[in-house]
Amino acid sequence: MAESVAVANVVPVTEANWRTYRDVRLASLLDTPRAFANTYAVSAAYPDTSWLARLTSMRVFLAMLDDRPVGTVAIWHGKDQPDDEVYLIGMWVSASVRGQGFGDLLVCAALDAAGQDGYARVHLEVAQENLPAQRLYERHGFTPTGTTWDNPLYGGIREIGYAVNVDPVCRPSVPSETVDA
Repeated sequence: MAESVAVANVVPVTEANWRTYRDVRLASLLDTPRAFANTYAVSAAYPDTSWLARLTSMRVFLAMLDDRPVGTVAIWHGKDQPDDEVYLIGMWVSASVRGQGFGDLLVCAALDAAGQDGYARVHLEVAQENLPAQRLYERHGFTPTGTTWDNPLYGGIREIGYAVNVDPVCRPSVPSETVDA
């Protein structure tokens, strides 16, 4: 009897699958609320039009294991940012598959999208307490920028700024297709 092989990939969020993204985003806010600058209660109250509007203001991706969504990430250009910079935001991987390479797949997808869109630098903020996420980002060449801020949600969390150039020459090679599923 042949063993089935799980297929892992990353897909863009579109008008066809935005509800799946919404459900994954809400699951992320329940699973790791301290990792985000928003709450489940606020996000759950958003109307459908708000979720769809995200697709015009950012590029969003889902990590899939076969047909099951297991993570998400987005890139978003803030109004106060230089034209050649973008933020990596909303990064989350389901606890059921953490440590199996899905975070690497999502970060690679975000960095590749940033490069395709003409951005030269990607910024992110990560909780000081989230050492696994810091190690993930550092594997992809992100380095601390020296900026910090205190997120007032959940009793205050120190956020650390990281950034990386998206020029492939400046990024370490990470095997993005390798996922132990």
